[in-house]
Amino acid sequence: MSIDEKLNEMGLVLPKATDPVGSYVATKISGNLLYISGQISIDTDGKLIKGKVGKEFNTDQAYKAAERCALSIIAQAKKACDDDLSKIKSCVKLTGFVNSTDDFTEQPKVVNGASDLIKKIFGENGTHTRAAVSTNSLPLGVAVEVDAIFEIK
Repeated sequence: MSIDEKLNEMGLVLPKATDPVGSYVATKISGNLLYISGQISIDTDGKLIKGKVGKEFNTDQAYKAAERCALSIIAQAKKACDDDLSKIKSCVKLTGFVNSTDDFTEQPKVVNGASDLIKKIFGENGTHTRAAVSTNSLPLGVAVEVDAIFEIK
């Protein structure tokens, strides 16, 4: 089953792979590695998922925001691979940033939202290394941001 078929079977729709709003590129290929810049939490209507985890969001809600970041990562990967996700050999690493209160300590559980979805979609090729860190703020006030590195064929 192709990745596109798997997404369809799971009822998932990739968001539009947007262009960056700063002085950087959304993706960069170096050798056989595809680097994807941080993707921020945006809901299905294209609205920013803004707020602090531990205040406006609980762990489960933030997990869902991280899933949305993963879908944006896949959309960017698809665009970088000329709409052919079969070019993805494996996910190498995810780094997740959680806009959280000082006393919030469940960043790994939040970023599992992105990790779990990548693994479900890419199967064994979705197994990756990871970092999950807290931050006191993220661009535009979003709750979660995740970047990625993929190995491509």
